[in-house]
Amino acid sequence: MRIWSTEHVFSYPWETVIKAAMRKYPNPMNPSVVGVDVLDRGLDTAGRLHSHRLLSTEWGLPGIVRAILGNTQTRTYIQEHSIVDADEKKMELCSTNITLTNLVSVDERLVYRPHPDNPEVTILTQEAIITVKGVSLSSYLEGMMARRMSANARKGWDAIEWIIQNSERENIPLCDVG
Repeated sequence: MRIWSTEHVFSYPWETVIKAAMRKYPNPMNPSVVGVDVLDRGLDTAGRLHSHRLLSTEWGLPGIVRAILGNTQTRTYIQEHSIVDADEKKMELCSTNITLTNLVSVDERLVYRPHPDNPEVTILTQEAIITVKGVSLSSYLEGMMARRMSANARKGWDAIEWIIQNSERENIPLCDVG
């Protein structure tokens, strides 16, 4: 098991970042995400927006990794649950793979909040637990996946920035969260 975590600060208010995060896919920074389906979305009695989405991804796993895992499948599916609490100014997103769970599990949690020292910027905290099961070299593979998660996290941050900048440049309003 490998635990991975990071933080990132966006130079935009929470509302702007959340609106962009909800529109994150598709984007040119993350071409591996090839589909997003909203399975369920609604407000609870406290006014929080709950979303359950299915992400389809096309992983370009290196040949050696596919050989170690004994699997040539490259299309994977991830379920994602998010809760946006506009009153508390918090968005929590949890995702987990639902493909290849007999070989690997990746449980990721992202939390977006206004920065405690500057409410005009947003801090994103990301963490993941990566577990490779039933294969030799599992520690090596977990480390490799953690490195890939770091690279993908940067792409995700860039995607949110890109969405915000393009929305501002083209004067396209980001959809309301609540």
